[in-house]
Amino acid sequence: MIDGVVIAPQNQISDERGKIMHMMKSTDPHFDKFGEIYFTCAWPNAIKAWHIHKRMTMNNFCVVGYVKLVLFDMRENSPTKDELMEIFIGEDNRQLVKIPPGVCNGYKAYGDRLAIMANCATEVHDKNEIIYIPYNSEKIPYNWDIKHG
Repeated sequence: MIDGVVIAPQNQISDERGKIMHMMKSTDPHFDKFGEIYFTCAWPNAIKAWHIHKRMTMNNFCVVGYVKLVLFDMRENSPTKDELMEIFIGEDNRQLVKIPPGVCNGYKAYGDRLAIMANCATEVHDKNEIIYIPYNSEKIPYNWDIKHG
């Protein structure tokens, strides 16, 4: 587990009309503050990686479809520096993933349809607080290919 990352299972309330899916409440112990909510979408097998937020804490929740969310700790003074995490979230695994500032992250959509992931961010989007790294960078020891067997 990467230092500062929280994985919080989320409740669903279902009946014959449909369901309610919780994402985050201000009373949750992992809630910090509210900046904005946005949705990132990707077609199956699309990779959206890598990026690092300098100030923003991300709270990712896959609303539709499935994603493989990958985290890499590049923080110099972190006790988990250079650790990788793979987290599979989506319709079969309703989890909120809290990603602290400085943790490199990206995701790959999988399945048979568009994946929609919500981010309840602690900051309003600011292009100057994001660092982008190519998905296939040698700085990050990760291969996005499917792992068989």
